[in-house]
Amino acid sequence: MIRNGHGAAGGAEPPGPEGRRAVRVWCDGCYDMVHYGHSNQLRQARAMGDHLIVGVHTDEEISKHKGPPVFTQEERYKMVRAIKWVDEVVPAAPYVTTLETLDKHNCDFCVHGNDITLTVDGRDTYEEVKQAGRYRECRRTQGVSTTDLVGRMLLVTKAHHSGHEISSEYREYADNFGKCPGGRNPWTGVSQFLQTSQKIIQFASGKEPQPGETVIYVAGAFDLFHIGHVDFLEKVHGLAERPYVIAGLHFDQEVNHYKGKNYPIMNLHERTLSVLACRYVSEVVIGAPYAVTAELLDHFKVDLVCHGKTEIVPDKDGSDPYQEPKRRGIFCQIDSGNDLTTDLIVQRIIKNRLEYEARNQKKEAKELAFLEARRRQEAQRERESDCDF
Repeated sequence: MIRNGHGAAGGAEPPGPEGRRAVRVWCDGCYDMVHYGHSNQLRQARAMGDHLIVGVHTDEEISKHKGPPVFTQEERYKMVRAIKWVDEVVPAAPYVTTLETLDKHNCDFCVHGNDITLTVDGRDTYEEVKQAGRYRECRRTQGVSTTDLVGRMLLVTKAHHSGHEISSEYREYADNFGKCPGGRNPWTGVSQFLQTSQKIIQFASGKEPQPGETVIYVAGAFDLFHIGHVDFLEKVHGLAERPYVIAGLHFDQEVNHYKGKNYPIMNLHERTLSVLACRYVSEVVIGAPYAVTAELLDHFKVDLVCHGKTEIVPDKDGSDPYQEPKRRGIFCQIDSGNDLTTDLIVQRIIKNRLEYEARNQKKEAKELAFLEARRRQEAQRERESDCDF
């Protein structure tokens, strides 16, 4: 069991408010390609209690019930661990949530989003805990899902990324995939996420740097926030005894300029929430300048600027974007030991494209069958009820 987050490190969890017994909450899932929708679910679940335990399914279980995951189970365990609202991670959690599981981990109830999760034979995975009254529901985050993100990445293989005229195949696919009037971003193409200041407030810590803390600045796209980013930020966070890590996120147009194709896959607002959910980040600069300027360093009173081992692309005028921190002697390159990039994730998807598309189609077919069965049951109950009069 991996412990982290709100609980006391290495000891017993703190009691609830006013000395009452702490309310322990259980969540579980695949947490494949973790995004801000997952983080928002865990944030809501954590708010329902005092201690959040998250069970993560194995690759074998996911493949059996849904199809192949994009990330390995070890990568998924670590991603969930990095979400700041999570207190414990339980590896190899069973796919079907039972009362036995809740009791084993001393959990009062489990929390899941208001979407459907089914086994390979079409059963509701939360049926048992629902019937026992130990199930709570939180609102699903609109505009994003793992299925949605896989679809966005598959668009990278379409002809329009070469800069030629948009093909009719791509146009039809984009029109049918995630289209939302007024919700599309010119760079991500299919995102229907609408940002609000309230959502940022919910994700942000709201804490300013305190005396004695080391302010560390990092910048980048942080697109499709993944385990490579987490390993980098964890290393950065460990550079100081009391770190205050600020992540500067570049505008979509800036990212598209230096990455090309249809990057970023997630728009700036989506990337902001993904990074804010990370326990190693204290603050995010939304739409940071590509070049780390003297004004930025002075404004945030930056002590150290870090960059990973990825290539540093020159600014539009050919200059080094880290010229100023290097001049001040506060620039540091960090080797996270993880070479995973957004490009490599996209390559994983493309390599198994047919398999992933089949997975998504199977998932949709199961959900439709489940809803149809539920509709028929409700109609039958109504007919039986009418017969009683």
